[in-house]
Amino acid sequence: MHRIHEIKSNFDSDIRNVSTIEQLEELRVKYIGRKGLITTAFTFLKDVEASQKPKFGAELNKAKKEIEAAFGKKKSSLGSTKGSVVKMDVTLPGRKNYLGRKHPLIQVADEIKNIFKSFGFSIEDGPEIETDYYNFEALNIPKSHPARAMQDTLYITEDIVLRTHTSPVQIRVMEERKPPIRIIAPGRVYRRDTPDATHSPFFHQVEGLVVGETVTFADLKGVIQAFAHRMFGKDAKVRFRPSFFPFTEPSAEYDVWFNGKWMEISGCGMVHPNVFKSVGIDPQKYSGYAFGMGIDRVAMLKYNVKDIRLFFENDLRFLSQF
Repeated sequence: MHRIHEIKSNFDSDIRNVSTIEQLEELRVKYIGRKGLITTAFTFLKDVEASQKPKFGAELNKAKKEIEAAFGKKKSSLGSTKGSVVKMDVTLPGRKNYLGRKHPLIQVADEIKNIFKSFGFSIEDGPEIETDYYNFEALNIPKSHPARAMQDTLYITEDIVLRTHTSPVQIRVMEERKPPIRIIAPGRVYRRDTPDATHSPFFHQVEGLVVGETVTFADLKGVIQAFAHRMFGKDAKVRFRPSFFPFTEPSAEYDVWFNGKWMEISGCGMVHPNVFKSVGIDPQKYSGYAFGMGIDRVAMLKYNVKDIRLFFENDLRFLSQF
């Protein structure tokens, strides 16, 4: 015990004379370094009587903690002392703080939303986990309908799915509101697709819906053409091809000509009377059109990206270009 008190007393005297970081480091090595006095003192335990070992060990640990605390306090005071030397190479270039930015798909989604807001559309949202009813049946796609095979659906249970499109948002809006209705529904959707250059098991969609008393297919074509001009420039062209969707009749797919090529964007058409009936809207009084587009496809066309997977790999060399 006497030896421990002697070490502690000598340390208290030594540390009072320390005035630089270098002197403090020498003192640290002397007392608690690998071969320091406190470290060496632990080897004395083997020579201490068995009855005294617990007390000796406790005193030694206490002394070590007190010395370590004293070192920390002294180091802090020396570091904050006016005129203390800080080692710094002032010739090195400064470190630039890089600001984050929006993902290119978010940038494109925001641009699409702003365009349609300027056309008088409101923005609506809905759940990504949907019931079979909202994802299919209310859209004129009963369980026996062959169109379900086109969707490659990811089922959670028999009646719960990951939504395959944002069309369920249209149903929810029509259930809650009476016409006139003018909305878009952006969001993520999911399908059992094998990833390749143009397909992904999840992607981003915007669907639009307009319902009123005098809505025509000409209105639909006009709004799609106006969108293409705002999104891609006045030279962009749109072509419509006859198609089939169970929730619209007549139906079409539309492509946009931009940068010397046609890109399929998505489908559109006049809302099917059965869809209106499912939400309590009179198809004899009201008509409407619906359209969709893949945000990822629009981004690929706008930025001339050849592979959709690049958007999801989080490679900063790719993302920092936008």
